[in-house]
Amino acid sequence: MSIPTDIASLQIMAHVYKKESMQTIFEKTVESLVEQVLYIDWAGIYIYEQLDHKLVAASSFEDDLKWECNGELKFPITNSSHEEIGMLIVRSRQPIAFDVTDVSTLETIAAAIGQESCAN
Repeated sequence: MSIPTDIASLQIMAHVYKKESMQTIFEKTVESLVEQVLYIDWAGIYIYEQLDHKLVAASSFEDDLKWECNGELKFPITNSSHEEIGMLIVRSRQPIAFDVTDVSTLETIAAAIGQESCAN
């Protein structure tokens, strides 16, 4: 199960290290995860703005699968000061879709996004 997640992470990291705009990185992240990882049916990135959170990128803004998913993982996006500035969420309709290597790869993606947000 980890090979598709690894492929998606390579695509995402290429955008991060090219220093593209944060919005482009957010959009490419959710797009790559849903396109490359067959068992990820929805992906979204929320960024915290004061006391609220804003969905800044999603594979589908109309259908977030909140009530249809059997699996959901959430990864905090933190800046270089280790402050949580957002959340990467992936959802699957499949039960027991994710494994340990998915978790570590998605944690790495969330960390890279957070570090890049400070650089921009």
